[in-house]
Amino acid sequence: MLSDDELRNRLSRAETDTVERTQSTNNTTKFGEAICAFSNDLLDRREIGVLFIGATDDGNCANITVDEKIVQRILAFRRNGEILPPPSLTARIHTLDGCEMVIVEVLPSEMPPVRYDGRICIRAGARRDYATAEEERQLVEKRRRANISFDQRGIPEATINDLDLLRFREEYLRAAVHPDVIEENGRTVEEQLRALGLLDSNNLPTAVGLLICGKNPCAFLPGAYVQFVRYPGTVIGDLVQDQKEISGPLSQVFSQLDELIAANNRRRADLSGPKQTDHPDYPQIAIQEMVRNAIIHRNYEATTSPVMFTWFDDRVEITSPGGPFGAITVESFGQAGLSEARNPALATAAKAMNYVQRFGSGIPRARAAMEANGNPPIEFEVNNAFVHVRLRAAP
Repeated sequence: MLSDDELRNRLSRAETDTVERTQSTNNTTKFGEAICAFSNDLLDRREIGVLFIGATDDGNCANITVDEKIVQRILAFRRNGEILPPPSLTARIHTLDGCEMVIVEVLPSEMPPVRYDGRICIRAGARRDYATAEEERQLVEKRRRANISFDQRGIPEATINDLDLLRFREEYLRAAVHPDVIEENGRTVEEQLRALGLLDSNNLPTAVGLLICGKNPCAFLPGAYVQFVRYPGTVIGDLVQDQKEISGPLSQVFSQLDELIAANNRRRADLSGPKQTDHPDYPQIAIQEMVRNAIIHRNYEATTSPVMFTWFDDRVEITSPGGPFGAITVESFGQAGLSEARNPALATAAKAMNYVQRFGSGIPRARAAMEANGNPPIEFEVNNAFVHVRLRAAP
């Protein structure tokens, strides 16, 4: 967090690639574009970008009323998926030399290019604009030089022929990039894949590229599948009612899992009211959130184990290889508002494709749905090797 002296210095400057001022308190688009541009840090300043809400263009006090609603509107950008990858920012009401303003501080992203509403916003001096093809290339190069996560690394054995380019163009590209940008840019498919992190600078498919649009992700990421088993009864036994290995690109895996959940989720008639109603054993969204979380946040690098999805008559169990990651600990796992991704590129892609509603909201949504349906609370067993989730059927 910048000191008052540092803020005064920024406020007194002409607008640059790290400073923007506005008198508007409700222009969400302007806020989002400014945050996106600071996150991209096109000129590689590696400095905090500051948005002053409540200052005039020349740096004087605008004498407007600011409130906590503005702060919450800004902070929502961290998780609502309008800016991808999610920005790292702080926002607060602060009085500087008698002038009350909202101060927004934005850190440069380690995963550029960053997009707001499917567009790459940049600042070069006082200019705020959408990135040209050359500027986008510079941002892709910045990402390559960073210390990147496993899901962003190129897979040496893979080639572009291992990607389903039709699926990429018709499914992921349309979800991740604004239609006007697709229409205007005229770039080759290789350039589009690199810009979205699905190819690395050597034209090797990345792990996330294979997971999103690979023809056979398991050929390169052996654990990239879900092992589903349905047992009749309440214990693991020799008799298996159904089993499937679910693999392929992410959209295909999620679609097949949704069908399995619907097919196995019994609905029971309730005759206690004036009309018959049906109650499912589980709210669909709860199982959906838990199994999607397991796929998105699992460890793909250090294990060949699949995600295990086991269905009994009285419960559903899901096991994801890899324990808590980063700032999330065994003790803090599952707490509302906490979110850190082992696979940030995969999480970003899932959000762009609308498989994730808000970052960090999956477990709270599942818990709320279970409570509303009358199910017992979700049980978690968490250690450094795996996360095991148990959902018990409604009585």
